[in-house]
Order: sequence, then structure tokens, then C-alpha cells
Amino acid sequence: MNADGTTKKLIPGSAAHNGRLMRRATYAAVAVAVILVAIKTVAFWMTGSIAMLGTLFDSLLDGAASLLNLFAVRHALTPADNEHRFGHGKAEALAGLGQSFFIFASAGYITFAAVMRLLNPEPIAQSGVGIAVTIAAIVITLGLVAYQRHVVATTQSLAIEADSIHYRGDLYMNLSVIAALLLSGVFGLHRADPLFGILIAALIAWSAAKIVMAALDQLMDRELSEEERERIKTIALAHPEVINLHDLRTRASGVHIFIQFHLEMDGAMTLVEAHRIADEVETEVMAAFPGSEVIVHQDPAGLETLTRLERV
Repeated sequence: MNADGTTKKLIPGSAAHNGRLMRRATYAAVAVAVILVAIKTVAFWMTGSIAMLGTLFDSLLDGAASLLNLFAVRHALTPADNEHRFGHGKAEALAGLGQSFFIFASAGYITFAAVMRLLNPEPIAQSGVGIAVTIAAIVITLGLVAYQRHVVATTQSLAIEADSIHYRGDLYMNLSVIAALLLSGVFGLHRADPLFGILIAALIAWSAAKIVMAALDQLMDRELSEEERERIKTIALAHPEVINLHDLRTRASGVHIFIQFHLEMDGAMTLVEAHRIADEVETEVMAAFPGSEVIVHQDPAGLETLTRLERV
């Protein structure tokens, strides 16, 4: 809010703009989870479907994970301080790991309940109610996933992407619930319901595995993709006064990207000129990677090669 009472306009791609989008995405996810839990509880109570129980349990855990995500994102967006010079971005990765434990737990419970129902098949009551509720859940979830995809495309947030994986998986689960309700409640194939429940559990577990891998990549400071690294090199070498580049190092921490490299320039130029060139290259790279922190070290051209020869 500006001093005159008007709303402050945020620059798209800026840290403040991305932070606002991420916060809104977490609020939207929690609100959707609450709605889904409410309507699926009623549907399970009326139908007794294991597949519906599976998607209800998943929505309960989605709500808990989204709430955890909300606090984690708020913490991750906290500016760097004296104790955390590189910011708090890894809180996102930790939130992703926390969410994965919730998801694995739900997959295990659903599998157990499905096996019990396979051993003791039971008919589903009021399958029409369950189908209507599931269609409503699909519509609500589609709206949330579309917004989350917009936020992830803009911010590259791991936490929002992890949350979005849950809800994208929910879409497939809801379709399988409709199939289970039709086969069991309409056509009398009672074992279809627990079999679809097991399929849902497998989808949930696969989603959790992907979240774990992405979170570990951030916590272990994995390099950016080779495509992104080549893009950085291309930008740096496009400057007419840059001769070469070496020791490129990159990592991501939440929505923040850290990039470091050495620029090789004419050894005869002044320090002021070298500093100007480095600043210009940093500006170009930061424009290509919004929210990034770029550190450039200036080297006289050929010094790296000479140093290597001396080592030999």
C-alpha cells in the first residue's frame, strides 16, 4: 500500500510479485482442501466406498500438507538475515519432504483398507451421490490446479509445485472413483471399488517419490539443468568484451537461484573496466533468471590455463 492509500503495483517477475503469488496459492490450496474434505466426508458416509475413502483420506492429508506449505512458504520468503545470509529458501524443500511423509502414510492406509474390502466385498450404497460429489470435486480441483500451474510457471516454486502434484493426482483419483462407483454400485462388480483404491494408493505413492527427489535436489545443492547452464554461458559470452567463462556454479534454494562464475577478459584493461563488464553481464543474467543472485569474478584471459599448466 502506498502512502496515498492506493495499492502498490508490483513488477511481474520481481521477488515481491512472486512472493504474493505464492502466498495466494497456499491460501487457495488450504481453502480447496477444506471444501473437498467436507463434501467427500458426506459422500463416504452415504456410499461406504473404499475408493471414496481413499480420495477423502488423500484430501485430509492434502489439507494438512497445504497448511504446512502455507507456513513453510511464508518462512521461505523471509528476507536473508545475519544468521541466514542465503535466505530461507530451503524451508520449501523441507516442506516438500514433510508432505511426502503424509502422502506415503495415506497410500499405506488406503492399501490396507482396500485389501480388507477385497477379502470381504460389500456393495456400495447411493453411488449416484458419490458420482455427483466426485464431479464437483473435479471442477473445484481443476480451478486450483490451473492457478497453481500459473504460479509455478512464474515463480518456479518447489513448494507450490509439490502441492500441485497432490491436486493433479486428485484429478486422476476422482476419475477412478467415478469408475469404481459405476462398476460396483451400478454393475454389481463389488471388487472393482477396492481395486481402484489400490490404484489410487499407487498414484499417491508415486507423487510422494517425485516430491522427495525434487526436495533432495535442492537440499543437496544440485546444479541447474544443463539447458539452463548453457543459457547462462551463452548470455555471458555474448558480451563483446568477454573472452571466456569458467567455474560456473549454480544452485537453487526455494524460488531463489544462486549463480557464480569467472569471466575471462583482456588482462590489459583497468579494474574499473573489468568491473563495468562484470556488472553488465550480471544484469543480463539476472534479467534472464528473475530472483537470482549472481556473483562474477574477473580473471585475465589465459590465467586459468596458465595456472593449470603450473599445477602439472
